[in-house]
Amino acid sequence: MSLKENILTILKSPTSIIALVGMLLIIAVLMRSRKIRLNPRTISIIGVSLGLATVLKLFRIYHLPQGGSITAGSMVPILLIAFFYGPEIGFLTGFLYGLITLSLDPYILHPVQVLFDYPLPFIALGLAGYFPNKKILGSFVAIFGRFICHFISGWVFFGSFAPKGMSPIIYSLTLNGLFILIEGGVCIAIMSLLPVKTLKSILNRNNRNFV
Repeated sequence: MSLKENILTILKSPTSIIALVGMLLIIAVLMRSRKIRLNPRTISIIGVSLGLATVLKLFRIYHLPQGGSITAGSMVPILLIAFFYGPEIGFLTGFLYGLITLSLDPYILHPVQVLFDYPLPFIALGLAGYFPNKKILGSFVAIFGRFICHFISGWVFFGSFAPKGMSPIIYSLTLNGLFILIEGGVCIAIMSLLPVKTLKSILNRNNRNFV
């Protein structure tokens, strides 16, 4: 089979397309992560944020039947890392948290679904790092990025769970939209109360003293 025929075959399959997109996104994040210079203090802070996010995840307000949880603000530590250190470290921290979430609360239907329900949604939280001085906007964009990943997964892989007569797209939009609306709302509410700029200034000052 020629290269053109292989490409046409891939384009005919939604699963193949999103698998390709997902892998390209993961590769892009890993390539960008190679440029990150981490010192022991930063590594420690990332570790603390991952630990805190994991603890907050355990305080579930509601656990969805097909995986996913409404938590006590488990995205906040990852968002803070992105605000403090920028998108690249935010992406890396989100990726690691996605792997932790997969190990703690796995719901696996397909390898590609795993990408769009675990590493990629939390990698998306690193988008907040592009808005270092706009914590609400940055949080919204990051959480919306997470929603897009879950929406794609719900549409392609969980469509069979939709009630009879309901479109898989509407089913995923409704289920994931409500889930992220509540989970994201909790996190944005917490972020609105946190003095992010002050915390970042203190962290930067301590980093200079550490160096």
